[in-house]
Amino acid sequence: MKKILFIPLLMMSLTAMAQNVMTSELLWKLGRVTPLGISKDGKNIVYKVTTPSVQENKSDSKFYILPVNGGNPTEVKDTKNLLKDKNTSPDGKYIVYNEEVKIEKVHGKDFYPELEKSDVQIYDGLNYRHWDTWNEGKYNHVFYKENKEGSAGIDILKGENFDSPQKPFGGDEDYTWSPDSKSILYVSKKKAGTDYAVSTNTNIFEYNLETGKTSNRTEENLGYDTAPQFSPTGNLTWLQMKRDGYEADKNDLMVSFKGMKMNLTANWDGTVDHFIWSPDGKKIYFVAPIDGTKQLFEVNFPGLTKIAISVRQITTGDFDVNDLVGFSGDKIIVTKTDMNHAAEIFSYNLNKNTWKQISNVNTATYNSLALSKTERRYVTTTDGKKMLVWVVLPPNFDATKKYPTLLYCQGGPQSALTQFYSYRWNLQLMAANGYIVVAPNRRGMPGHGVEWNEQISKDWGGQVINDYLSAIDDVAKEKYVDASRLGCVGASYGGYSVFYLAGIHNNRFKTFIAHDGVFNTQSMFGTTEEVFFSNWDFGGAYWEKDNVVAQKAYTTFNPMTLVEKWNKPILIIQGGKDFRVPIGQGQEAFQAAQLRGIKSRFLYFPEENHWVLKPQNAQVWQGEFFKWLKETL
Repeated sequence: MKKILFIPLLMMSLTAMAQNVMTSELLWKLGRVTPLGISKDGKNIVYKVTTPSVQENKSDSKFYILPVNGGNPTEVKDTKNLLKDKNTSPDGKYIVYNEEVKIEKVHGKDFYPELEKSDVQIYDGLNYRHWDTWNEGKYNHVFYKENKEGSAGIDILKGENFDSPQKPFGGDEDYTWSPDSKSILYVSKKKAGTDYAVSTNTNIFEYNLETGKTSNRTEENLGYDTAPQFSPTGNLTWLQMKRDGYEADKNDLMVSFKGMKMNLTANWDGTVDHFIWSPDGKKIYFVAPIDGTKQLFEVNFPGLTKIAISVRQITTGDFDVNDLVGFSGDKIIVTKTDMNHAAEIFSYNLNKNTWKQISNVNTATYNSLALSKTERRYVTTTDGKKMLVWVVLPPNFDATKKYPTLLYCQGGPQSALTQFYSYRWNLQLMAANGYIVVAPNRRGMPGHGVEWNEQISKDWGGQVINDYLSAIDDVAKEKYVDASRLGCVGASYGGYSVFYLAGIHNNRFKTFIAHDGVFNTQSMFGTTEEVFFSNWDFGGAYWEKDNVVAQKAYTTFNPMTLVEKWNKPILIIQGGKDFRVPIGQGQEAFQAAQLRGIKSRFLYFPEENHWVLKPQNAQVWQGEFFKWLKETL
């Protein structure tokens, strides 16, 4: 009798396991995979796994090697001898590195040494703060030194008040050795103060070790020049945006060959994320957004032959290709994500067009979960265009039931909405809490052609807002959507969208959540640290009374002017160290909601920037996010 009962009990246990869903606690226990490269012998992938600890409020990392053909990982304590060091010169004589250097006087005690307890800061121009850090007169500089013990470093930007690597996110990808070891190439925006804040004009500079002189390799280009690297045959390659002040311009792949600068993607209707050369120097593989995903592409390098340049998409599917790690024979090693799975390492066979998963850091966890279902939906916009809308359905979805539904508004404003995996705006987690998520690839997103991508600039409250409403109205027609329980959520430009929609939604939505959103375009222009962004996207300054485009951004498209029409609860979240969308934006919105008697809550993170990075803060964020939805939706 006991044996007969064992099988059904076991089946019930397995079924129960399969019905587990993602939780915020589980989300922050996942290992975060970062590939570091392929080992010198070509046999192993070296990678890092970072695991947050909510209890300790920090993250710890471990390092592993894993055979390129798959197998069991081996933990290693030191990766230095496993990987080729790109920062060692090809001839092995020198090492390049970067350090922060004090250049300018900023603090009161810099000017008045006798007043050493003063805490004043003095500035003569903008760029006095950036992202989440105040300018203390220190700049990143590139150094090199002989590759031997005790050698002294030489600062190749000595005395210059410019950064390389670029702040806030630049690293050693911003500099590289020339193949002959005679020069160092580096990225820098050689502008200071206010000139820095209103420009995106970075260039690639070449410093000659023998002469000590620096030349500008991209002087004729006025926009971003980034990511310098050399082909296997010695050709400088980089990414380029053409227009100064436009941070989301088309990103093209450039090669310098025999004195000519060749744009390999000029005639391709897309924008490049990042790239890697094939070992034989005949092709470049790159990642780019396309139709709501990020895929692998290749472009041939014909040199000066009559062979036509041809861009070809290599991979397809509802997933994102992310890091390009390197090559192993006929395979390229990458990372992949989708809305149900954090990044893992995969190989893609370029000859057979087949995938193989190499790492399995979180596989066991996902195998124990009932996953959400992600569907493509194409909606006709108010101007007759076809728009992709991702619809994420709860685990164990039942079409005979009705579900509360969230309109997810992506930030950027020109960030691709693909098969991403976020540890905050996690659509899998939202679905696991019983919500359908509607995520439109509205105007302004790359992956649908350059024209579509550019249509949001200077039109924040225009067609893009209609795109949002087209998406939610279309999905809300489904019988499984509870149209009386619609919510609207988003961050950054998505937060702007929430504030704006709160004033024009015509009672579509029952509740709103805005994180670090732009509430007042005038004060945003006056306080954001990257002025070029507002200058471009708003069309100019608010005091330019004859500038019709700009005035529309500061009046018609300003969410502040719509507050009198707010009529539903709103949760407002703000980071205290967010200098991109400064704290006043959240404060103004909350104060307006409170004084108008609207149910509202202000969730303030004093030490967080435009993101929420600390594990315990992230748990509070998730707790308040879903608590608010339960209260108001």
